Amino acid sequence: MKPSTLFISLLTLTAPALAMSAEPIQPVPAAKVKNPAMVELGKKLYFDPRLSMSGFISCNSCHNLSMGGTDNLKTSIGHNWQQGPINAPTVLNSSMNLAQFWDGRAKNLKEQAGGPIANPGEMAFTHELAIGVLDSIPAYKAEFQKVFKKKAIDIDMVTDAIAAFEETLVTPDSHFDKWLKGDKKALTKVELRGYQLFKDSGCTACHYGPAVGGTSFQKMGLVEEYDTKNKAQGVAGLTGKDADRMKFKVPTLRNVELTYPYFHDGEADTLEKAVDVMGRLQVGRAFSPQEIDDIVAFLKTLTGKQPDFKMPILPPSNNATPKPKPFG
Repeated sequence: MKPSTLFISLLTLTAPALAMSAEPIQPVPAAKVKNPAMVELGKKLYFDPRLSMSGFISCNSCHNLSMGGTDNLKTSIGHNWQQGPINAPTVLNSSMNLAQFWDGRAKNLKEQAGGPIANPGEMAFTHELAIGVLDSIPAYKAEFQKVFKKKAIDIDMVTDAIAAFEETLVTPDSHFDKWLKGDKKALTKVELRGYQLFKDSGCTACHYGPAVGGTSFQKMGLVEEYDTKNKAQGVAGLTGKDADRMKFKVPTLRNVELTYPYFHDGEADTLEKAVDVMGRLQVGRAFSPQEIDDIVAFLKTLTGKQPDFKMPILPPSNNATPKPKPFG
């Protein structure tokens, strides 16, 4: 092969990669399963409502994998129909977050997984009671021993397994990712116009990377103060610093057409409203109806391939398994 021909061939191969690296958003990588047995155990635990006092609430109750990894409610419903304090963020692509929860109080998925089980407003159990339930079920005992090579089950094993499953919940191959990888027919002119406006308006200052967010904490209401009745204070609830008031983790925009309603208080019930509010409050721009439609068209291209797996068959309880208390 002539040098000139070789150069052209290399240029053809590297051009899409160079173009992709110049964009503030990168494709979602496919999940890499390191321990299939642990993932399978974690999947069972994710869907098992017996980790709650009521025997009715599971991880999937608030992070429903048939509904974009959330529950499509302003705030979630907890034990005894308690109203949750904040909107449930999607679990999809959550492994890409710099921390978990809106205020970042959990450093990773493992740490996050243990929180709702013992939260009296959510699953309302204790870690000890949850372990007691699992320990009473022979099939679970055998599966934990197979995965962890230990006879006694503990909460670290539970959260390790749930986190391992959640790490597989990524959504690659969106139309936008196909465009990033070089398929210029993957987006329409309207969608491309929306993406360009999204960039030109400064939205990618916060919404960037493979998850299009999840990598920083920002104040809700940079240009205008955000008016909300929700009592959540964001990072200030952890630090006690006034400078951190209304500072929340920037949510991912992946699959955003599925994860309504929007914001920590769930007050934006449509993408159009969310774009309008964020434009005014965060970047100081009043988008026209046409501009809003264009940006929404782009945002819908971020919906990727949803997790596709066989629903787990949970091992049955027996006479020794503690009974649920759904009305206690």
